[in-house]
Amino acid sequence: MVKSLKILYHHRVAAQDGQSVHIKELTSSFKELGHELIFVGPSLRPKTFGQQNQLLRLVRWLLPQFMQELLELLYSARAYRKLHKAYKTHKPDVLYERYNLFLTAGARLKARTGIPYLLEVNAPLVEERAKHSGLKLQSYAKKLEVTTWQAADMTLPVSAVLSEKLQRAGVKKENITVVHNGINHRDYAAVDKELIRKKYGLENRIVLGFTGFLREWHQLDHVISVIANFPEDTSPHLLVVGDGPAIETCKQLAQNLGIANRIHFAGFVSRTDIPKHLAAMDVALQPAVTDYASPLKIFEYMKSSLAIIAPDQPNIREILTHREDALLFDPQDFAAAEDEILQLIADTNLRQRLGKAAFEKITTENYTWRSNAERIVNIAQTTITEREKHPPP
Repeated sequence: MVKSLKILYHHRVAAQDGQSVHIKELTSSFKELGHELIFVGPSLRPKTFGQQNQLLRLVRWLLPQFMQELLELLYSARAYRKLHKAYKTHKPDVLYERYNLFLTAGARLKARTGIPYLLEVNAPLVEERAKHSGLKLQSYAKKLEVTTWQAADMTLPVSAVLSEKLQRAGVKKENITVVHNGINHRDYAAVDKELIRKKYGLENRIVLGFTGFLREWHQLDHVISVIANFPEDTSPHLLVVGDGPAIETCKQLAQNLGIANRIHFAGFVSRTDIPKHLAAMDVALQPAVTDYASPLKIFEYMKSSLAIIAPDQPNIREILTHREDALLFDPQDFAAAEDEILQLIADTNLRQRLGKAAFEKITTENYTWRSNAERIVNIAQTTITEREKHPPP
């Protein structure tokens, strides 16, 4: 029987986005399993999904990058004080931390107190920040990143590709457990499959779908061009759920091609409404993805029994298998994705077979938040037991 744990949960997520979904789902699962959570994190967080912390937006607008990075370092010192206070007050069994750039609070608490320390790693953030927005303190940030990863009793990357990056940074293989993202079965119970179809006039249509933050490199303009080649009476439609900088470009293209009535933009919707929108789709598009990610939308597509089209790259192959439960295409050849879209539009049996296999894989591979929580608790219990047998000097 698994002992109830007191888990000190630490993060630095100040936005309501995919990161907050991960936090909410995993911590809710810990609680459902009977464990106690003590949260330490940012005090100012927006309440609505899709929103960012307005104070942080202002800071990023006003301050040069170097000063922003210094503020992150200062925040880490403050976070450590809050974390240490929570440790003394609540006497937790284990520390669970979500890794972030310049965030050394968890590693410092472990060094000072010996508390068993589990570290969730969602991205190699030095690499990511340097590539996409620049990083002034890159050498120092890398040193902190590596020492934080190495300090954990167990690191929990979200993909095997990310696990390999941790190993190259010096983290021992036995101190790594890959934990992919997942879904919550409850969200998909008793979903009205016709509600959104009726709203957008999609009855008796093949519906291609995309959810998330839409950027130019998702290349949905190609999908819109494919749809334009169909006569209106037999044409598939596209349903885009989310927002992003490429939305206006896609709207303008649809208008220019004379098919605006076939392209539907739902905008941001609440998390509870995502399953309803997925239920209106037949084919789910994951046109591009970071090479180390475990995309939340992939698992949502699978749970919704959708025929999935995704890039043929290692982190996606950890989850999906070409022609068994998805169609995968060369990420450097989007024309191949267009061919697969046409295959799925034409072949009802193929759509249904792939969707059914993807749905079943959620269960066979335990891609659920509850299963993730159970695995993490077992790791925590093992770490605690080992610590009791061999206490640190």
